[in-house]
Amino acid sequence: MLGAVSRPSLASDGGLCERGVRCKAAANLMALKSIICKAEVAIADIDRGYYRDHAFTIARHPSETDERMMVRLLAFALHADDALGFGRGLSADDEPDLWRRDLTGIIEQWIDVGLPDEREVRKACGRAREVHILAYGGRAVELWWQGARDKLERQDRLAVSEVPIDASRALSQLAGRSMRLQVTIQEGNVLVANGAVSIPTELRILKTPSIAR
Repeated sequence: MLGAVSRPSLASDGGLCERGVRCKAAANLMALKSIICKAEVAIADIDRGYYRDHAFTIARHPSETDERMMVRLLAFALHADDALGFGRGLSADDEPDLWRRDLTGIIEQWIDVGLPDEREVRKACGRAREVHILAYGGRAVELWWQGARDKLERQDRLAVSEVPIDASRALSQLAGRSMRLQVTIQEGNVLVANGAVSIPTELRILKTPSIAR
């Protein structure tokens, strides 16, 4: 069982700003108390041969939507590893939503969700061996990718995927203060369930890395 605590992070939707962009509302929201959520996630990744249960305590900032929190949990499931943990994400310029580091501190994986600034993504590609962006937001993803694609396509270490808006919104319905989830991954298809509801998700691949992992 792996316990991980993420520090407060600002949502990339709901009218708030992305990392590196100031907004007046952020200062007021940071003064509010975090919401503590707990999740037990059973992961069966048939593609990677990874079968493990993980437990998390998530310190969720009041500005973060259910949708964003669930996409963060989905990102963990897609890259699950005992060494993978939550960073401070949007509340810090120098940390992602999730990352995996080796024993020497070298960043093996840098994972962000939402629509990060392309300059921050390029910086991450200079710091980590792998960078993954899990975007969501429907039309907003398309507009973001149109603006960032030319520069991000040059980043050999970068992978970008999109969670379809119907799936991310459905996942938000599973959010709660205490969650028990099962995530099954097979042939690139993802099934997230809580015992009562099952949500199939097929990620849209926008970019794959161009160097061997």
